[in-house]
Amino acid sequence: MSGQIDEQGRLRHFLTTEGMPRQLLERILDTAESFTGVIGKSVKKVPLLRGRTVINLFFESSTRTRTTFELAAKRLSADVLNVNVATTTTKGESLLDMLHNLEAMQADMFVVRHAESGTAAYVAEHLGGNVAVLNAGDGRHAHPTQAMLDMFTIRRHKGAFEPLRVAIVGDILHSRVARSQIHALNGLGAGEVRVIAPRTLLPREIESLGVHVYHDLEAGLRDVDVVITLRLQRERMQGAMLPSEQEYFQHYGITEERLGVARPDAVVMHPGPINRGVEIDSAVADGPRSVILEQVTNGIAVRMAVMSMVLGGRDGGEG
Repeated sequence: MSGQIDEQGRLRHFLTTEGMPRQLLERILDTAESFTGVIGKSVKKVPLLRGRTVINLFFESSTRTRTTFELAAKRLSADVLNVNVATTTTKGESLLDMLHNLEAMQADMFVVRHAESGTAAYVAEHLGGNVAVLNAGDGRHAHPTQAMLDMFTIRRHKGAFEPLRVAIVGDILHSRVARSQIHALNGLGAGEVRVIAPRTLLPREIESLGVHVYHDLEAGLRDVDVVITLRLQRERMQGAMLPSEQEYFQHYGITEERLGVARPDAVVMHPGPINRGVEIDSAVADGPRSVILEQVTNGIAVRMAVMSMVLGGRDGGEG
């Protein structure tokens, strides 16, 4: 969190939702709301970041996340460069050497995705003060823009956070998305945050994050307003954590029948990509409760908001 917010309370970087003041979380959502009108126009651009250069550094692949960051930057009129990190690193160039070279090319922002926790913060710490860093996912640690697009989607459907019961279902242990969601929900004053998972897929001392833990799906879903399902990585199914995909779906898969205990107007979310028939049934993913495709669309507005706030703050403006 160190160095993420400047002395005036503005975003210098966006590395995590943990410990972020509610006022700043709400400002991100409000700014994203202002950009939704831009996305719907025939000319989908505003000149806020004209002349700025945003570099996508994805050491870990994610087509959807990289593409929405690229679209967000271009709709703010920034120049965007996607660096082929695999090619660069095979030349023996160290991470910091590569970053300093890109920094010398007058880059204004790095969007960093990496398999190791803490990488985005490390990059922010070791760069000069002229380059902003956005965390596009680091190890099991954080995925703050995904959490904020989820918060934006929830607010558009439910309004105030205080009355809400939100259930996060699935592989909490390995999920950077879940951690960022929990911090954001609590920061925004959500009434109750629940996590539902088998014991093998829960971190130790998860209660310290301010959640209520359930191992029984029906009990955890009862009377909730929002259900967030998480991707269960198939590679983990081969280990001792879970017997099989079928057994996981039998106990924790989201179906229309199991949603019967949630509130009648409950919405279902998923950060993607979806494993149909593993964590969620297709009838739910494609059904009237699902807001999954809205999450993808909202990701552009939220990433536009964060980019404009971070780079706008460096000019002393409101972004």
